[in-house]
Amino acid sequence: MSSFAFHGWRVSYTEFGGGPAAVTPSGKRGTTARRAPAMGRPLIMAHGVMLAQTMHWPLAEHLAAHGNRVITIDLLGHGQSDRPQELTLYTMGSFSQQLEALMDHLEIEQAAIMGTSLGANAALELACRAPERLRGLVIEMPVLEGALLAGALTFTPLLAALTFGAPAVRTLSRLARAVPRRVAPHYGNVLLDTLRRDPTAQAAVLRGLFFGRIGPESSLRRQLKTPALVLGHRRDPVHLFSDAGMLASEMPNARLVEANSLVELRLSPTRLTGEISAFLDEIWGASATPAARGSAKRERARRSSRGKARTGESAPARRSRSAKSA
Repeated sequence: MSSFAFHGWRVSYTEFGGGPAAVTPSGKRGTTARRAPAMGRPLIMAHGVMLAQTMHWPLAEHLAAHGNRVITIDLLGHGQSDRPQELTLYTMGSFSQQLEALMDHLEIEQAAIMGTSLGANAALELACRAPERLRGLVIEMPVLEGALLAGALTFTPLLAALTFGAPAVRTLSRLARAVPRRVAPHYGNVLLDTLRRDPTAQAAVLRGLFFGRIGPESSLRRQLKTPALVLGHRRDPVHLFSDAGMLASEMPNARLVEANSLVELRLSPTRLTGEISAFLDEIWGASATPAARGSAKRERARRSSRGKARTGESAPARRSRSAKSA
């Protein structure tokens, strides 16, 4: 993995596009190696809390194959990046600065950013602080005011376990590290990697999140003019669908897409990746590749077909009506 320095600490990242960057974690070449190199359409992808950039790799490969220069990042305290004990490095403000520092390191003037959970809130912080650096936002499962109680009830016991039960957690970490990576599927290893890490570093991340604000307040969100696609799902007390809907209604240039479940984008990604690809084509305009334009056209046709199906009108009836009008 490549890396850059942020306040003297190493932050890891991975680029996806045509050529050598398209090699998958298994060592094989993925779909991006069989397409033209990515155009000047940078997309930075930020992971959820206590996870790593690997959670985004399958999606990153797909989006790179459609003409985007995709960069995934391990924020400090996560994945292959350093794990300092300074709590100020684990606030949303600091995470947003790390995203901008990656852009500076790669000499990217403007990028789209996709963030999940923690990454979503960090992207919103960057949009508030430096909107001119953002072409668009893909916000998946934001954590806003509605989820504060559920978040506290979820992460406070976890922080206590990581702090006071560190010996037991280290034993669990050793057991997780003993599981060969080759025997687990990709997302199985994503979850196992969370268990494989030292509890002290993970506790520092959670304390840092409690140290600062969880995200921009409503008055600031209403001023965000950056185009945004907001993804949310139901039946999750930490990532409330109402929070996603509220954000989409507050931002003047945002729209909401409902996922069928927490794992749809990972296990059945076709529909949502089509939505994301179409949104990226919209914000980059004429720079869309033929492959990307084809994907957007198919997605628009799918949405149109779904809308007609909801009217209850049969396909033969629609064809008959069209013929008469002609």
